[in-house]
Amino acid sequence: MKALVLSGGAGTRLRPITHTSAKQLVPVANKAVLFYGLESIAAAGITEVGVIVGDTAPEIQDAVGDGSKFGLEITYIPQERPLGLAHAVLIARDYLGDDDFVMYLGDNFIVGGIAGLVDEFRSNRPDAQILLTRVQDPRSFGVAELDDAGQVVGLEEKPEHPKSDLALVGVYLFTPVIHDAVRAITPSWRGELEITHAIQHLIDARADVRCTVIKGYWKDTGNVADMLEVNRTVLEGLARRIDGEVDDASETVGRVVVEEGARIVNSRIVGPAVVGAGTVVEDSYVGPFTSIAQNCRISDSELEFSIVLRNSSIEGVGRIESSLIGRHVEVTPAPSVPSAHRLVLGDHSKVQIHT
Repeated sequence: MKALVLSGGAGTRLRPITHTSAKQLVPVANKAVLFYGLESIAAAGITEVGVIVGDTAPEIQDAVGDGSKFGLEITYIPQERPLGLAHAVLIARDYLGDDDFVMYLGDNFIVGGIAGLVDEFRSNRPDAQILLTRVQDPRSFGVAELDDAGQVVGLEEKPEHPKSDLALVGVYLFTPVIHDAVRAITPSWRGELEITHAIQHLIDARADVRCTVIKGYWKDTGNVADMLEVNRTVLEGLARRIDGEVDDASETVGRVVVEEGARIVNSRIVGPAVVGAGTVVEDSYVGPFTSIAQNCRISDSELEFSIVLRNSSIEGVGRIESSLIGRHVEVTPAPSVPSAHRLVLGDHSKVQIHT
């Protein structure tokens, strides 16, 4: 069994971060989202992985390499532009051959991994198996309709009037029959080959399409709010570890990780939080659910429920929260501007001014 990991999307919902960085490499708890998926695939006993890459291919390749650090053998498959999930399967045909495979969206996050799901698929070997989870607003997802027996009878991509609240999670398991299905469909109104249409083609052909409704945590980290939420979830499982330097005037409370080479000076860190290697936190407060990457500087500031990427500095700006701050960013106070009131008043006016 192989894996097909999609890492070619543009990440428009994470701009401006993704103007200069691949969305799959934005870190949560100081580790790229993509790495969690690759580790899950390796833990499921799959070693051969094809990675779909687009405009950010050099950055993805530099970060992942040949896959050996994950126990994987990586093959990169270029996609000229994102034309749909089914298009990714189409262009990976030669790589996948006649093997079963799991397709994993590189910006998705599933607590607990996929080992149990892969074992179940290997045991039963349906033509396709999809993962579903209940969501509040299904209109932003592919949506499944089930019959009274719990069998999949229909799929819709981002419907205006969803027939259920069951959204497709970004993990799919297929046998080679999917290849005929992706060749049989035509582009949707979005100009993309939709994987939901390909799976619907299998359903209409009476193929064995099964579903698993997962109750664990799943997130598509496609926007800032979801990225911060995933960061919070991962940090909640953090084990306290102080490898860096914390001076006597500082305090660390709860599940705090201070990586080797980091320095905490006259500051208070309240976990769960992680401070990356080479980072200096001075005269500051770092609150819960905050990840600060490597070689940053936080000075005379407060930071909470945020992600700061590497080589950035925040100095003297008071409090920042619910924020995603990119690489090599400088956040400083604005220059003071003299305040003044410009008035044109008629005769006998009375004016009250707050000073």
